[in-house]
Amino acid sequence: MAQLPYAIDAETPLNPAELAVLRAQYEREGDMVGLQTKFNYAWVKLNFAPLMEQQLGVMLLAEIFRVSTERRRECLYYLGLGNYKLGNYGDARKYNDILLSKEPGNLQALNLQSLIDEKVAKEGLMGVAIVSGVAVVAGIVGECAAPEFGAEEVKTTLLH
Repeated sequence: MAQLPYAIDAETPLNPAELAVLRAQYEREGDMVGLQTKFNYAWVKLNFAPLMEQQLGVMLLAEIFRVSTERRRECLYYLGLGNYKLGNYGDARKYNDILLSKEPGNLQALNLQSLIDEKVAKEGLMGVAIVSGVAVVAGIVGECAAPEFGAEEVKTTLLH
C-alpha cells in the first residue's frame, strides 16, 4: 500500500518552479497525456492556491477515477481532499466514506474524516449563530418600531 500524505500536508502549496515543471510536462504530452502525468498534475493543482486550479485538479482526478481501476484508491482520497479544500464537504465525505468502507484503518482517510467533521460542525455552528443574530436583531428592531408599527408585524416581516 502506497503511503498517502495526511490532509494537513496538502495545505502547503508547491512552489512555482515545481508547478511549472509539472504543467510543462502535462502540456507537452497534449492529447496523449499519460495517466501518471495527469495524476501528478491533478495532485499539484490541489496544492495550488487559486480556486480554479483546485477545481481543475478535482476534475482531472475524476477522469482518472473513471478510467483507471488501479488508481481508484488514490483518487478516492484526493477527490475527498480536493472537495474538502473547495468547501464541498458533502462530496468530500462521500469519497472519503467509500475509501473508509474499503480501508477502515486508513489513517489518512481517518484524518480527513476528522477535518471534514470539524469543518461541518464549525460551519453549522456559524450558521446557527447567524440565524440567532438575525432573530435577535429582528426582535430589537421590532420592539423599537412597536410604537409606530405593530411589533408583531415588524417581527414577522423581518423574520420572513
